[in-house]
Amino acid sequence: MRKIYLYILLLIPALSVNAQEKLIKKISKKNYDNLAYVKTSEVFLEVAEKGHESEEMFKKLGNSFYFNNEMESASKWYGKLMEIETGNLDPEYYFRYAQALKGIGNYELSDQWMRKFEAQKPQDLRAKAFASTEDYLSKIEKISYKDAEVKNLEINSELSDFGSTLYNGNLIFSSSRGTGELYSWNEQPYLDLYSAEIDAEGNFSKVNKFGLDINTKYHESSAAYTPDGKYLFFTRNNYFKSRYSEDDKKFNRLQIYRAEIDENGGYNNLTSVHFNNDEYSVAHPTINKEGTKMYFASDMPGSTGQSDIYVVNINQDGTLGEPENLGITINTEGAESFPFISDNGDLYFSSTGYPGLGGLDVYVVKSFESQYSSSESRTFKVQNIGKPFNSKQDDFAYYINDEKGQGYFTSNRKGGKGDDDIYAFNLPECKQELQGVLKDAETQEVLAKAKVILQDALGNIIAESITDKKGAYSLEVSCDTEYLIRGEKVDYESSENRFVSTNRFEKLTQDLNLVRDVKPIQVGDDLAKTLNIPIIYFDFDKHNIRPDAAVELEKVIAVLKQYPTMEIEVRSHTDSRATKVYNEALSTRRNKSTKVYIIEEGQINPDRITGAGYGESQLVNGCSDGVKCSEEDHQLNRRSEFIIIKM
Repeated sequence: MRKIYLYILLLIPALSVNAQEKLIKKISKKNYDNLAYVKTSEVFLEVAEKGHESEEMFKKLGNSFYFNNEMESASKWYGKLMEIETGNLDPEYYFRYAQALKGIGNYELSDQWMRKFEAQKPQDLRAKAFASTEDYLSKIEKISYKDAEVKNLEINSELSDFGSTLYNGNLIFSSSRGTGELYSWNEQPYLDLYSAEIDAEGNFSKVNKFGLDINTKYHESSAAYTPDGKYLFFTRNNYFKSRYSEDDKKFNRLQIYRAEIDENGGYNNLTSVHFNNDEYSVAHPTINKEGTKMYFASDMPGSTGQSDIYVVNINQDGTLGEPENLGITINTEGAESFPFISDNGDLYFSSTGYPGLGGLDVYVVKSFESQYSSSESRTFKVQNIGKPFNSKQDDFAYYINDEKGQGYFTSNRKGGKGDDDIYAFNLPECKQELQGVLKDAETQEVLAKAKVILQDALGNIIAESITDKKGAYSLEVSCDTEYLIRGEKVDYESSENRFVSTNRFEKLTQDLNLVRDVKPIQVGDDLAKTLNIPIIYFDFDKHNIRPDAAVELEKVIAVLKQYPTMEIEVRSHTDSRATKVYNEALSTRRNKSTKVYIIEEGQINPDRITGAGYGESQLVNGCSDGVKCSEEDHQLNRRSEFIIIKM
């Protein structure tokens, strides 16, 4: 056949332009329209070398390379298309040209063509995403992992290997390493499912091809197992029970099939999921850790773009509900595909619709499942996961074990063994320094000796700190984690921020502005009650100021500084253990310690502080002599109080 093409090409210079166009249409109908992109590019390259130029030929040359991820050649022929186009070109070619330019690292020119695309299609979600993040390269660089370990797997072949999931100590993946019939799209053998054993050191061995109960002479890929080990879901061409089906345009689509797994690990009772259809594709399933939801990609009616991410409920009896599109805050007019839902409920997927490094990039929506189940607005924050996972080429089929920080992804980046290669990665334990300054919201004066509390997403206290004389604090936090930071200071309303730490080593800043909370006070008031100052506790038989007590005494000092004419009486108390004489002496020492701390640490005039020790004479509960009480109950009696005696 190639000889016939060459013979025809020799005649092209002798043909008229009209005859050349007819020849191009004839070749297009035979190859391009049947998705035989390799053969299309071979023929059209020779036509172009003869000097022929046309929009149709340059479109199809560019597309043939673009759809096979050969971006250097795609950018060349799209560039020639832009030189001769007459102004009626579909803006989608601006987008493809911009993507092809990214694939060769020409981001500056790529952005110029994205601006032209945006001008032509301002309502396109891809254009909106670009317009809102024109500094996307610096943002991606900022969140990238610089210390992640990435390794090309030894089991990769010279052809396509992609998609990774773990099952019974094996890596399940897809590969075109077979010797069967070639797929005309890329002139490689059809994909089959394979497994590779993983030893204790993480090395791979014994690559085995799935049997004929799963693999056929057409494509199989993207395996997903239910957590209970009862079912395998996977992608295959529309070929079921030896019947090969096509859509109205004579194209064979992708479908998802389910196989039951028997007690011996065999696959039986293969069924087609009920929303498969000859007219569209459904592919690349992934299942959450509870086994209650399956996510997948499809271009079914109602999709926003070339393919969208969908979710479907898995019922208790194993049947599937009705698919639901995840919406336009995730899906774009581009291609969203290869979803993966992690054990943490994070949704990863690959997309061409968001600003990225080139080709398919991997993106994530953190805590997606909890948001999806609780949110009515269904608005999600899509984030590029950065380098080294994303590159100028296609990056997809991301998988991660959240607990171990280990996983896999697929890429056709330079330096691989074949077309698409599987890479393993290890994430370093990531810690970040959280820093900030607390200020008065009105005066912007720094707030020294304010309390800073760090809580996790569930409200558990992780750490506490006290601001220095410059109002500054510093805490260590984990990466990729949701926190709440709260600032507190006497006479101020607390202020808090929720934030999510990034996924790289860096310093984070969370400043807080506190609003002064002015409350009326008068002579006779107890500061502990009026201003919610906790009781100053002492250890058993001790009179020294504990660290936690020092924090609370700072609040008393702050009140005295705010009201420079205020005078207070400090009343110190003990529990009932030991003799009354001893307890009276102990409370006197505690009273002295409290007053000295306020005077010396706060530089308060001693004349403003009076007080006495009351021993065990004013217990706040029934823990008197001879009564058995817990340590906590006794501690309530070991206290100091602050009574305003003058304003």
